[in-house]
Amino acid sequence: MLYYFFDYLQREFDLIGAGVFQYISFRAGMAALISLLITIMFGKKLINFLRKRQVGESVRDLGLEGQMEKKGTPTMGGLIILSAILIPVLLFAKLDNVYVILLIVATIWLGLIGFLDDYIKVFKKNKEGLAGRFKVVGQVSIGLIVGLTLYFHDDVVVREYADTAVIENNEVVREYEDVKSTKTTVPFFKDNELDYDSIIPFLGHDYTWMIYVLIVIFIITAVSNGANITDGIDGLAAGTSAIIGLTLAIFAYLSGRVDFSEYLNILHIPNLGEVVIFCTAFVGACCGFLWYNSYPAQVFMGDTGSLSLGGIIAVLALVVRKELMIPVLCGIFLIENMSVIIQVSYFKYTRKKYGEGRRVFLMSPLHHHYQKKNLHESKIVTRFWIVGILLAILTLATLKLR
Repeated sequence: MLYYFFDYLQREFDLIGAGVFQYISFRAGMAALISLLITIMFGKKLINFLRKRQVGESVRDLGLEGQMEKKGTPTMGGLIILSAILIPVLLFAKLDNVYVILLIVATIWLGLIGFLDDYIKVFKKNKEGLAGRFKVVGQVSIGLIVGLTLYFHDDVVVREYADTAVIENNEVVREYEDVKSTKTTVPFFKDNELDYDSIIPFLGHDYTWMIYVLIVIFIITAVSNGANITDGIDGLAAGTSAIIGLTLAIFAYLSGRVDFSEYLNILHIPNLGEVVIFCTAFVGACCGFLWYNSYPAQVFMGDTGSLSLGGIIAVLALVVRKELMIPVLCGIFLIENMSVIIQVSYFKYTRKKYGEGRRVFLMSPLHHHYQKKNLHESKIVTRFWIVGILLAILTLATLKLR
């Protein structure tokens, strides 16, 4: 909203300084700052409100050190994360941008699913929360919306350059056309673009949208659940998400600019620059939440936050066309997810074969395995963050590693 207000002031009154709102870098910085301030300034008020309402975490005794001390810690802190993302985005981003609209819808949608889950757990005293099938329906639904929008919307295009060039004002200018495309980035390969049209060529172009939408649904569901599983100890999910969000902000900025995308030989995606503002608001919200969520946590994000964070990351990766980098960039979420799958699968297999279940890990998800090995949770979180930073650097290195 502020973008349109200051744009009006510049056009009509030539107000000095109003033009600064035209710069994505300025608006992105302001979005991060406002997001950070919202979480820090209003986080304490939300915590006190949740305490008064007795919105506390119910803890199941798993035999982990310090676990029962967390009983009664306010949950549903994801509300402050969502507010700290949405308010700066509404203030500083162009609200007619298809990518921004899509991200706002995904944030609210997944936030509502998580809120329902937390509400049932806290107020209905049902530890299971929202039934798994309803969560999946919600995730599939937003996957359909995101997939169909990205595939069919006229503003979702990439820029393709012609082999020829023209001379304008004594400068060589390459001719280009903004076209609908199903291309995405493949990491570590020289010709690093994959066209979804070519995945199953015998089906033809008419069925490509089905393949694409199914992939989108899988990615959103997997990453959303991965973030949800990772949210098991203080600060882990929020810190990891901030690292991933900052990496995606860099990708969005590079792909959104003609000069950088041409220099790096990556896809140029028109109008993608506005996504940087969403990314910085996202990072600011995660970092601000850590003010209260780092060990010992004064508030938990609950499913309201964790499902949303994972879903937002998935949609961000899809709009910047870096979804095939998710296994690397979101490696923490992946190993947490895989540790649960491996543990459950192996337990069932050995129980069927030997009559008793055996385990690969002391406990899953993986962070609980290290807790069982008597590592303090703050040390586990810090080491997971370090791994997350290394994975983010590796992901950024794919810009040149081909």
